[in-house]
Amino acid sequence: MSVEMSRLFDLGLMVLLVLCALAVVRTKDLLAAAIIFSAYSLVMCLVWDHRGAPDVAMTEAAVGAGVTTVLFLSAVSKTVRREK
Repeated sequence: MSVEMSRLFDLGLMVLLVLCALAVVRTKDLLAAAIIFSAYSLVMCLVWDHRGAPDVAMTEAAVGAGVTTVLFLSAVSKTVRREK
């Protein structure tokens, strides 16, 4: 992969991270926020892997996108789905 393509890929991932973060903050649906946060974690996993840290990427995927999402979905199921 050329340096220019690598930078474009990094830029694309950073844009996706910012969009996911803004979407999580702005959404009123708690279930949607949990799913978007999971997408944020998966994009962050790609960032870590692309930057050369596969061990951190796997941890982010397991904890950030896996366990945290399950805990958030469990918490949302015990509350009202929409924020007031």
